[in-house]
Amino acid sequence: MRMKRVAAVAMMASLALSAAACGKEGSPTPSGGGNANGAQGDNCTTSGVTFTPKADANVAGSPTFEKIKSAGKVTVGVKFDQPNLGYKDAQGKRCGFDVEIAQYIASTLGVDPAKIEYKEIASANRETSIKGGEIDYYVGTYSITDKRKNDISFAGPYFIAGQDLLVRKDETAITGKDTLKGKKVCSATGSTPIQKVRDEGLTEANNIVEFKTYSECVSQLLDKKVDAVTTDDAILKGYAAQNPDGLKVVGQPFSTEKYGIGLPKDDKALRDYVNNQIEAAAKDGTWQRVYDGTLGKSGASATPPPLERY
Repeated sequence: MRMKRVAAVAMMASLALSAAACGKEGSPTPSGGGNANGAQGDNCTTSGVTFTPKADANVAGSPTFEKIKSAGKVTVGVKFDQPNLGYKDAQGKRCGFDVEIAQYIASTLGVDPAKIEYKEIASANRETSIKGGEIDYYVGTYSITDKRKNDISFAGPYFIAGQDLLVRKDETAITGKDTLKGKKVCSATGSTPIQKVRDEGLTEANNIVEFKTYSECVSQLLDKKVDAVTTDDAILKGYAAQNPDGLKVVGQPFSTEKYGIGLPKDDKALRDYVNNQIEAAAKDGTWQRVYDGTLGKSGASATPPPLERY
């Protein structure tokens, strides 16, 4: 039953939501990932921004860059079930703000976005995948935390979100984080939102429910097996847009989540380089065009956040 509902959620997302550049896993797509002017194709909508590989890309002293250069491709960790952010449609194409950010970074490293190999990495396995060299970098609603910095490094932030709650449309008892006692709350295993629920005792331990993906939590919510799904508001707005008659976002954020690009811990040269590219995209308008054509379709405005170099 749950898997059928997840499939239905995925189908609604591909029909109802705007997203970004798309590409089949491990196979070529046009640079920029899609049609101009945000035109739909195979259930994916793009910002229309074209990412041209940088001909003279060079990151001196970066072992990760040398690996990418030698392979002639880049391997990027992503999410697949987050509408408008990191999403994979029924045709196997990838879409969303995070996907386009990943493509932009690849182009600055001299790699055509068509040569990106995407790998779906669950939240709990992100640090392990970066440390083990399974991926070159990770772009997928990845909150920058001091704890994670012990294992990997971050460039960014490139976006700032806030933790909120997704509930059924007819829900009246849950109006914010302080009304979660006695309620079943679901989120992704290994995510900062579920850890915050646990650390702050927002609900009882036996009412905390975890799955590998947020889409499984949404399925549980629709099936009335949990009372709320919690994660960043950017993600929740995407799910609410899929099913406006059945779901709503409470709209009372209770955290600040700074999204960063996850990188190998000791590759400072790459971190500095990627930070420079994020800054360049903010200054020349690339960031804004990507956002407006993808996540901005939700109706929520945003501007590039200041970098936190370290």
